[in-house]
Amino acid sequence: MDRLQRGDHSCTAFTDDEAHWQVLTAYTRTGLAEGEKVLIILDPHDLSDDEVVARMDCGTGRVEAAWDSGQLVLTRSPSFFDFPDGRFDKQRQAKTFEKEIERAREEGWSGLRNAGDMGWVLEQGLSDDEVVDYESSVESLFADGRFTAICWYDQRRFSDYLVAAACEVHPLRVLERLDAIDVVRTTKGGRIAGAAELPTREKFTEALRAALERPESRGPFHFELDLTDLTFMEAHCAWQLINLAGSLPEGSKVTVSCGPLVELVLRGLGVDTVSQLELKVEEFE
Repeated sequence: MDRLQRGDHSCTAFTDDEAHWQVLTAYTRTGLAEGEKVLIILDPHDLSDDEVVARMDCGTGRVEAAWDSGQLVLTRSPSFFDFPDGRFDKQRQAKTFEKEIERAREEGWSGLRNAGDMGWVLEQGLSDDEVVDYESSVESLFADGRFTAICWYDQRRFSDYLVAAACEVHPLRVLERLDAIDVVRTTKGGRIAGAAELPTREKFTEALRAALERPESRGPFHFELDLTDLTFMEAHCAWQLINLAGSLPEGSKVTVSCGPLVELVLRGLGVDTVSQLELKVEEFE
């Protein structure tokens, strides 16, 4: 969530409703604060509009005010997705979004921020491949940065294949929880995204150990650890990385790609004294 920028087309897959609403609330509040119009497309069986606003507002009055002013729009998928002849047409749907983007501009908002429940594709009987084809066909909507979107997939309703394929075709994936990490093996090492803090400390440490703990007899090795999508690293997690790398045989090299904030933590804890660790810092816009 922290790295999502205007013009991003992303998806999220979830099984925890409470965590999902926390992500959606943070996403919505960010858009409102940045002067964007926020359009949320809900399943017809979801919470009522009043319940949605109350959950997101938490008594602040800001989300409620945005709803009253028209900056926040809540709609239901049967009302938004247009099937006049009973069939789905991806070009027609793209034009519907184009009209909403233009409407937001005419109303004076800095852009349009959308979040949509993808359950409507089940109601329309779209095949998994048709859904993936649709998701990959709308990238032109995001070209000028005026449109930002999260497509959300309830994993309890969709096939594992579709969830995986949807995550693959979207340029970005938003983690299910605000306090989550995502661990992925790569051809040259691994990637960890999210936030390395108390709620994720155990999973973060387990991922590091699985990657870096090696028998002495196996000798030196090289490992590339991509932390560029790690938005926060607490001192405990940083120590784990430094200590595990420092225990590797001489001649080993762990190359860590990260942003300036993670770099600051690692350098403050003495990463430069560990010959087995090398930092590659990427500056973000």
